Amino acid sequence: MRAFRFLLVALVCSASFVRAAAPALPARENFHLFLLVGQSNMAGRGAVTDADKAPRPRVLMLNPAGAWVPAVDPLHFDKPAAAGVGLGRSFADAVAAATPGVTIGLIPCAVGGSPIDAWQPGYFYQPTKSHPWDDAMRRAKIALQSGTLKGVLWHQGESDSNRELAAGHEAKLHALIARMRAELNAPAAPFIVGQLGRFTDSPWNQFKTQVDKAHRELPAKVPHTAFVSSEGLADKGDKTHFNSDAYREFGQRYAEAYIKLTSPAK
Repeated sequence: MRAFRFLLVALVCSASFVRAAAPALPARENFHLFLLVGQSNMAGRGAVTDADKAPRPRVLMLNPAGAWVPAVDPLHFDKPAAAGVGLGRSFADAVAAATPGVTIGLIPCAVGGSPIDAWQPGYFYQPTKSHPWDDAMRRAKIALQSGTLKGVLWHQGESDSNRELAAGHEAKLHALIARMRAELNAPAAPFIVGQLGRFTDSPWNQFKTQVDKAHRELPAKVPHTAFVSSEGLADKGDKTHFNSDAYREFGQRYAEAYIKLTSPAK
C-alpha cells in the first residue's frame, strides 16, 4: 500500500511538472501557424546536431499527441528511425525574426514516400500505416483552436516522377490546394512549393522535369502560391534527400518566398 501511495504521488508530481513546463501560448492573432506537408524532403532526413535540439523562444510545434511543445529537430515522426533535420525550423526562425511579437507554430504532417494520390480524403498509405490527408487535417484543426493559419509549406513530387504519374501531377496539385483551403476555411492561405533536388551526378529524367514544370508554373496559375528554387543545394549522399545544411538553407528560402508573397505591394 505504501509503495502504491509513493507511485501515485510520483505520477501526480510528474503530471504537474509537465503542465508547468508547457509553453505559454500567445493570443490567437499572434500565434502564426504553418502546415508542413508532402513527403520525406519536407519531413527532413538530415543528421541532427545538439544545436538542432536547442529550443527557440518563439518557435513551437504540435507534437504527435496534439500538444504544443518547443520545436526541435526532428520535427516529424512519419518514420521515426529516419526522421531528422528538415527545413521547418530554419523557416520558422527566419519568419519569427521578421515578425517581432509573433510566435510561430509548426504543424508537422509530411509522410515519407507518399505520392500525391495519398493526399486525398480516406486514403490509407500502407508503408506508414497512416492516412496522410485525414491525419493532416485533423492535426491542423487541433492547432487552429490556438492560432491562425498563415501558410502551407509543401515539398513533394519525387514519388510522382515516373511514367504513370507525372502527367497528372499538375492537376492533382491544383486540386489539392483548393481542397485544403476549403477544408481549413482559408481561401487565400499562402501555399509554397519547393523544387525537387537537383543533385550532382543525378540528372533528371523527363518525368521529373515534367513535375518540376508543374511546380515552377504554379504561381502563374493558382493565386497566393510561390515556388522556391533548390538550386545549389546538396544531397546527403543518397541522391534523394538534402543534407542538413541544405535543409537549413532551403528553409530560409521558403521564408523569403513567404515574406515576399505576404508583404504589401509597394
